[in-house]
Amino acid sequence: MSDSSPQGVLVCDKPQGLSSHGVVSRIRRWFGTKKVGHAGTLDPMATGVLVLGLGRGTKLLTYITGVSKTYFATIRLGSSTPTDDADSEPDRFADPADLARVDTAAIEAAVAELRGPIDQVPSAVSAIKVDGKRSYARVRAGEDVALKARRVEVSEFQIIDIRFAAEEGHIDVDVEVDCSSGTYVRALARDIGTDLGIFGHLTALRRTRVGDFHIDQAATLPADLDVPAPTLISLAEAARTLLPVVTVDAGQARALMQGKTVPAGDWHADPAPDAVGRAAADTGGSENREVAVVCDDALVSVAEVRRSGGLKSLTAFAIDLA
Repeated sequence: MSDSSPQGVLVCDKPQGLSSHGVVSRIRRWFGTKKVGHAGTLDPMATGVLVLGLGRGTKLLTYITGVSKTYFATIRLGSSTPTDDADSEPDRFADPADLARVDTAAIEAAVAELRGPIDQVPSAVSAIKVDGKRSYARVRAGEDVALKARRVEVSEFQIIDIRFAAEEGHIDVDVEVDCSSGTYVRALARDIGTDLGIFGHLTALRRTRVGDFHIDQAATLPADLDVPAPTLISLAEAARTLLPVVTVDAGQARALMQGKTVPAGDWHADPAPDAVGRAAADTGGSENREVAVVCDDALVSVAEVRRSGGLKSLTAFAIDLA
């Protein structure tokens, strides 16, 4: 049965002041569909890349959520807030003498300590669940929440500019951060301030990349949702950025959608990404490996390459072939 509702992925430039759920609500109205989800929450104060799945595109969100990300941010040293960002008012302030002693070398050293694999304690006011309840909800209910440290990786942490204003009670540091999924940039701001002994929080955050989805691809939410909606990234195009790709013919695609295993040798890897080689390299030949299966530039399924070399569908996308 054919489905005429929107199917694909959209990169949106989230505006400041709107929650990620608020963006989803607007996209539902803009595209006239209920089935919309997003990959990776951006706080209301943050702007930039929010990747959304529409229709069967929501099935790809689990793969998008786990990719690395790039942010531009401004860290304000000299004060802290309960949320570690500008969504709450500063409640602790550095001693003016301590702030005056901080120089460029000290800031650079504090930033350097947070490069590479680190054990990061997320901000208590976050969406992480504690015994089934969001941490931020527990904090707002008056609970004292202590989250456990999690291993994340900050692959790049570059200082772009430092503006000293100790006489005004702060130092502003503009940074660019490349990091793994699950990294909290506001926790980086907090920890730099703690290391320097002068407190710190985030005053601006813009996400410019989620995996291979970049800000220059992003659509801007219009004030008038009656304007034509943009073209979605197709399911196949989106999947190619996330998984190794193998190509099958129409008969093999139908067999996969009927729950059958397509034997080794009956399918081949796309010339560009060596899907079979990547699968073997990633698993060492000991485990199954997920790949995107494409037929005639349409995404058929996310499937596993079994140790035997056969393909077995895990998540169906070509529902009209089932």
